[in-house]
Parts: sequence; C-alpha cells; structure tokens
Amino acid sequence: MAGRQRQQNIIATNDAWQATAAATTLGTPHKPLAVLSGHSGSVSCLAVCGEFILSASQASDIIAWQHPDLRPFSRFGHGDGAVKAVVAYGNRVFTAHQDRRIRVWKVSRRAENAFRLVATLPTARDCLVRLVERSSFVETRRNHRRLWIEHADTISCLAVSGGLIFSGSWDKTLKVWRSSDLKCLESIRAHDDAINGIVAHRGLLYSASADGKIRLWVKGKTSHSLKATLVNRKDVSWNTVVVCEDGKLVYGGGSDGCVMGWEGQGLRLVCHVVAHTMPVLCLCSTAAFVCSGSADMSIGLWKREGEGKLQRIGTIRGHEGPVKCLQASWNYVGEGFMLYSGGLDKSLRVWWVPKEYGIGKKKETMEKCVLFEVERGDD
Repeated sequence: MAGRQRQQNIIATNDAWQATAAATTLGTPHKPLAVLSGHSGSVSCLAVCGEFILSASQASDIIAWQHPDLRPFSRFGHGDGAVKAVVAYGNRVFTAHQDRRIRVWKVSRRAENAFRLVATLPTARDCLVRLVERSSFVETRRNHRRLWIEHADTISCLAVSGGLIFSGSWDKTLKVWRSSDLKCLESIRAHDDAINGIVAHRGLLYSASADGKIRLWVKGKTSHSLKATLVNRKDVSWNTVVVCEDGKLVYGGGSDGCVMGWEGQGLRLVCHVVAHTMPVLCLCSTAAFVCSGSADMSIGLWKREGEGKLQRIGTIRGHEGPVKCLQASWNYVGEGFMLYSGGLDKSLRVWWVPKEYGIGKKKETMEKCVLFEVERGDD
C-alpha cells in the first residue's frame, strides 16, 4: 500500500502525462519531464535547495523532492498554517506562514530529520526584550496593540541577501531581520496596500504591492531608505517582482497581464509587454531567460535582449489551474535549465528548456514602451 502511494506521488499517471504533452505545442524544444502530486492543497511557493526542490502548499505542508529522480525525500512544516513563501539560504530554509510567523529550518543530510525546525520569528527572546519597552508597541487597529517586530497580517513574501532576511506582509509593512541571531532590526511602513512580492540584491530591496507601486529601498548604515517609486496605471496592482542575476535589470508582473522591465537603480523603463490575457502571478529568471506564470494557466518563456527588452520565445501549457509559482535551475552540462511550476491544480510540474531555445525564431512585435511615473525618494 505504501509503495503504491509513493508511486502515485512521484510522477503523473500516463493520462496526466499525455495531457501535459498534448498541451505543449508540437515541435517546440521545451519538454515536459514530470508531473508531481503529493499536496492536498494548491502549490503556493517553490525553492531550489541544493539537491532538492521544495514545494509548499496552502495545506501547510512542504515536500522536498530529490534530484535526479524527483522522488519525495521528506515532508515537513505540517500544521503551521498555509505556507506563503519559502527561501533556501546556505544550510537553512526560511518559510513564511499565514499565522504571521517565519519559521527557520536547518538542513542536514540525515533522512530521518533532514529539515529540523530551529526557530520561529519573532523569537521568544526578542519578544521578551521588547515587552518592557513602551515604545515597542504599535497600534495595528482600534484598541489593538502589538510589538512592532510582529507582523499584523499574513506574511506573503520573503527574501534573503547580505546576511539579512526581508519579509513582506499584507499588513503593508516590510521587516528586516539579521540572519546571524534572527533579531528584528527594522519595520518599514512601505506601501498603502498589501505587499505581494519582494526581491533583494546587493544592498537594494524592491517591493511590489497591490497599491500599484514598486518601490526601491537602499541600505544605509543602520536602516533602509526609499530611493524611488514606480507607479503603475490606476487600478493595476503589482503581483511579483524579480531581479536578474547580474542585478542590472528588474522585471515586475501586474494584474493587467503585463510584464515591465527597467534598469535597476536608474529605473529607466526598457520594456513593457502584454505577456498574458490574465494577471501575472509569478516571475523567475535564469541566465538570459525570464519566465512568467499567469492566472490564464500558461507559462511565458522570454529571452532578454539588448537593453533588457524581452522577446517571447514560447508558451508552455499543461496546468489545469492558475500558475502560482516558478523556479528555474540552470544545468551547465545539459546547456539549458529545469523549470519548476506550481499551480492551483495542486501539482508541481517539471520542464526542460534548452539554451538554444528561440534561436532563429521570428521576432514578435512588442508593444511600445509606456512611460510610467517615477517618484524619486529623498537622496
């Protein structure tokens, strides 16, 4: 019985595999490799952690799938509330939950306890120190007060960079934690609506919000300050933001189905493309490729060209629900990348995209760049 259940969870049935292959345009270089099932809820976030791909769900569990056969190696985090974000950094994994807490897991190679819970943020020690200070309390709503180091609503996104952990929440705030001792250093009232995505790179922090703004924060000696704000069209929210590996380009995905790219610090708009017919829910980047996942159940494959412009090189279909999360892992031996996609259909799907994808394809005509308003912060 256990063997049958494990086999069910590993790779899709023949019917599911054939449906995925049929949904992929004949003759296209990208290939469907696997459909992994094991979550009882929609797959909400993904992370690459060494030899594992981690998938988390709204049903509050996290599964570590082991390469190369993509077998389920470990399941952890069950019962801690829906998982909204997961990030791997060194030998630790950070997860954000609907219960407004961040959990820290230590990774080991022991099969019986490969992912061990070692801390919950804010830590009990940090809370006890703050309790004796009146200035540590803030009013979150009428007659409700809590410590400023606590999020007042669901934590929706995480990023780790330069020894710091960043968390964004539906409570409109960003919090900054020191990874060495897990102490909360800052709380920033960053937006006028829920924060949906953050990305950090070399002292720069970008936050995307339902208020229609992407903001750039710069690390100073003791705190982060607002450098610039990119304002979208009215009634359009930002759902996701990603920075390319070289740090020079940043892309955001919006509720209008568009993807926009601009130069990192200068915030000069370089492209604006209509990527999907429904909201863009997630983005990922690897080498010269950018991938977009959408509520229209498709994945857009894009190649970066001169000055950061995007050329569509393909579309992947196969999910039976909105594509909620994406992760890519470059393979230098195979000269291409593995693309992992999680959806509201409760499946984790694995695709192969070769490096030569898009070479020789006729270029599509992209929509002319639209200049959004850029508000400069205090220098």
